Amino acid sequence: MAQQRKTDVVGDALQYVPRASVLVLRLCGVESKTKNDKEYFARTIGSTVLSTGIVWGLKSSINSWRPDHTDQRSFPSGHSAMAFGGAHLLHKEYGQHSPWISIGGYAVATTVAVSRVARDRHHWYDVTAGAAIGILSTELVYFSTKKLFPHKETTISMGSDCLTVNVRF
Repeated sequence: MAQQRKTDVVGDALQYVPRASVLVLRLCGVESKTKNDKEYFARTIGSTVLSTGIVWGLKSSINSWRPDHTDQRSFPSGHSAMAFGGAHLLHKEYGQHSPWISIGGYAVATTVAVSRVARDRHHWYDVTAGAAIGILSTELVYFSTKKLFPHKETTISMGSDCLTVNVRF
């Protein structure tokens, strides 16, 4: 008979804090690395959808028992993927303002991962894989959106006898 699930209030709530911080900072007018609103939201939503899809695809096909034996959805940790993907978004968008923003995001994500292991919901390799999926999903989405939203850069320079305009895509 399976044991009753231990609640993980810390992990359940904190997994969303880094992603929520990305949106709250934007709504409060803090300048992010991504200026274009469509690109910004494509990155935040895209990384969430991609990492969630990868996590649930793996959970459904691997069927690894949790340490507490409540079910076979241990590998990889969705909580860790959500938290570390959000922390990486926070770092990429707002890390230039202060290293403490990045440190805070990754500290929250690490707290989520540790709480999942401490409460016997995951093995250490489940949370490590989840963290990697979250970070790599965010990186892949940033790479993809650079192709979807090309940046046009225009420079104008004047010399004594000519005007030069350069446009770079």
